[in-house]
Amino acid sequence: ASDVLERQMGLSLDRNITDPADLDKIFFEPEQTHNYFVKIGEGETYLEVLIPIPGADTGTSRRLARFGPGLHHLGYACRDVEAAARELEDQGLRRIELGNIGAAFFYPRSAGGILTELVPLRDRRRQR
Repeated sequence: ASDVLERQMGLSLDRNITDPADLDKIFFEPEQTHNYFVKIGEGETYLEVLIPIPGADTGTSRRLARFGPGLHHLGYACRDVEAAARELEDQGLRRIELGNIGAAFFYPRSAGGILTELVPLRDRRRQR
């Protein structure tokens, strides 16, 4: 995926995060993925690329095996996840009940066909 994003689309991988010496800082244990960030434009927008480790049996790896590479969902960082989630629910989006996970997901059918996630605003370099 990173080859397509960098060479074909002209985007740049954030080398501050993907330096091999920092791989432990971008490994997301629950999904067994290495997470890379691609900077989009001049602002603060990043695309996160998840690469499961070989042999992982997680939701991410199963989806990749079933559908191949592609867009999974859009995530938005916000200062107050619950307040933002209530606003989206008031606008008609249906929340996926996952318990208290510190994030909020919304069903694609209620969000224009796109799985939507709200996450807390944080330093994206922090270990997840």
